[in-house]
Amino acid sequence: MATATPLANDHLRRGHKHSHRWIRVSVAVVAAIAVIALVVVWLAMFEVTRSVLVIPKTETGLSPAPTFPAPPASRMATLEPVAQLPAGSFIENLAVRRDGSILITDETKHQLWYLPRPTAGVVVQPVSLHTFGQRPMGIVETEPNLFYVLGTNLGRLHSAYLYRVDLRNWRLGMPVPVKQVLHFPPQVLFVDGATVVAPHVILVSDAGSGSIWRVDLSTDGSGANAREWLKDPSMALERNNHIKGVPGVNGIRYDAATHSVYYTSTGQKLFMKERVDPVTVNPVGAPVEIAFGSMWDDLAIDDRAGVAYLTTHRQNTIERVPLDPSTGQLAKRTVAGMPLDDRLIGPSSFAWATGSHDYGSVGYVTTDGGATSAPPGVGVTPARVVRVVLPRG
Repeated sequence: MATATPLANDHLRRGHKHSHRWIRVSVAVVAAIAVIALVVVWLAMFEVTRSVLVIPKTETGLSPAPTFPAPPASRMATLEPVAQLPAGSFIENLAVRRDGSILITDETKHQLWYLPRPTAGVVVQPVSLHTFGQRPMGIVETEPNLFYVLGTNLGRLHSAYLYRVDLRNWRLGMPVPVKQVLHFPPQVLFVDGATVVAPHVILVSDAGSGSIWRVDLSTDGSGANAREWLKDPSMALERNNHIKGVPGVNGIRYDAATHSVYYTSTGQKLFMKERVDPVTVNPVGAPVEIAFGSMWDDLAIDDRAGVAYLTTHRQNTIERVPLDPSTGQLAKRTVAGMPLDDRLIGPSSFAWATGSHDYGSVGYVTTDGGATSAPPGVGVTPARVVRVVLPRG
């Protein structure tokens, strides 16, 4: 019995050690699972926050150039409001139809509006055509009365779409055939501007990821696919910008006469040019800077005069900038909004009127009425479509 007792005690000690080892292993496993769970939850919360609340910062954006507003031209443009939406609306973009009527996108109400052909001295009444599930942005016409509208969701990034709006057999009062033809890949963050570069080919600016995407439409225009066309540091969000919500690459226009794409980078205050191969529609070389110093939004090209007219959304002006990079910065001039004009608060897009003599001289500009950045002492005004008659010379 004396021998049995130590053996029993030894057996008990080994049992306690074995039990303690299992306890330690169990605690370690539980702790590891808890850590993994916390990491998974943190990553999920980070991704949701990144996707839902903020536009990701970029590591490639340049520091913004100081603001250098273009000096005033010798003569200012004539402005005449032709339509308006209530204060707080944001008329983001427009397309002027061949009959002189106008389509406009209202970013805040997610609506596409129709404006009858404006006549001198008369403010026309907008007619609502369609309400999208996202903010409608750029709008382009690929063939007569066939339009494509970009849709983007600022509340949930990576959610961008392209819609076909078919007005070929449409009459006022009829429902408008609208069809989603593309859900952009998830790496597309915030589609903004668009331009047609060839039959069935549209270039789209992604103001969030800092790139331009190519969209190839199907033969009948009812489907599409997309791929990244060009990414450049000049297109990136400006990560040091003290003003929130400022886009990267924004307005975009193709000029067939020079085989060039022109684009603005709002946060970096850049106006840029990229050559295009007219056969492959691929970019050629690196983008070239034309001018800097203004928070440009959208633009219209006058290739006959070799100039662009650019809206400065937060600076409430229209600037004329030569397309030649050697003279663009030195010869840029403000042609509207200097001094501040309450008819031109928050100008966004610019498109030429379609009269026989309108190209290069008469156009329409959309505004947000200060909904984005109201000038001090003015406040938020109705969002307008303004007819612009440019000074000759």
